Amino acid sequence: MTDAEPTVGDLSEGQVLRGILDRLPASTAPVGPGDDAAVLAVPDGRVVATTDTLVHGPDFRLAWSSAVDLGYKAAAVNLADVAAMGARPIALLVALAMPDETPIAFVRGLADGLAQGCAELAPGCAVEGGDLTVSDTLTIAVTALGSLEGRAPVRRSGARPGDAVHVIGELGVAARGLDLLFTRFTDAAGSPVAVTPEGRSALDPADSYALDRQLRPRPPIADALRAADAGATAMMDVSDGLALDATRLADASMVTIAFDAGALGEDVALALGGGEDHGFLATFPEGVVAPGRRVGTVHPRGEVAVTVDGRPWTGHAGWDPYRDWDAGRG
Repeated sequence: MTDAEPTVGDLSEGQVLRGILDRLPASTAPVGPGDDAAVLAVPDGRVVATTDTLVHGPDFRLAWSSAVDLGYKAAAVNLADVAAMGARPIALLVALAMPDETPIAFVRGLADGLAQGCAELAPGCAVEGGDLTVSDTLTIAVTALGSLEGRAPVRRSGARPGDAVHVIGELGVAARGLDLLFTRFTDAAGSPVAVTPEGRSALDPADSYALDRQLRPRPPIADALRAADAGATAMMDVSDGLALDATRLADASMVTIAFDAGALGEDVALALGGGEDHGFLATFPEGVVAPGRRVGTVHPRGEVAVTVDGRPWTGHAGWDPYRDWDAGRG
């Protein structure tokens, strides 16, 4: 950053907002950004809504993530939650709380990432409003809205014994990328160090891919909508680890999810315990042609929620923010 580069503390709220809106595609909503609230067209009459917050420290580190990375990830994690309900994402509302010293160039990069995430993952979805405020801790809070387009919402509670269990997307890749950040991009004291082009070039192709998927997850939004259209009985975003999220789905449906270890890949522990891939866990009636790959079967509720090859899973289940939260700001 040069001495001449303005920060959000040097500018008015209107100037910061203009720096964001100038980077975003023009709104196609009946009323887009500029008024007190947006007006969206939802012909179905029902709106799916979700929110997710990224906080500097527990959720990301500025040494590791560029502004574009953060904008992309903030879009991706929210788009995935909407699609998991069988809804097409139509709008994001973004609230930014930023320290005064945040460069305006960083804010523009964040807007670029939000725009790229929407364009690549959910074409037609756009940022339609939000809020700006000042905080000592950089925080990105996103509300995502979706349209069911005549579909019934696909909930966690619909799985039935005999259903096939599918995973749509990758397993364990983003967790491998997170491990790389903590092992390859920290100093002797454990503090994060910048992910430089030189540091990236030193990684082998598989590690470089995993790092990219951690910093910019690519949830298969279109496949989730195809799953809903194919008759998914239950579905959810896999964000905190397959075993943990499968437990949530099994508890909601009062069933047991029985995984086949051979279908989970070479590293079963990573597939079950890793998180942040933002793929989808879905169940389908037996015989339905559905997206993703089959990894198990729904059984009547037994003593445990999740089994692997018939045995209770006792390994790492995933990430729980109330158990694993890291308050370090990085």
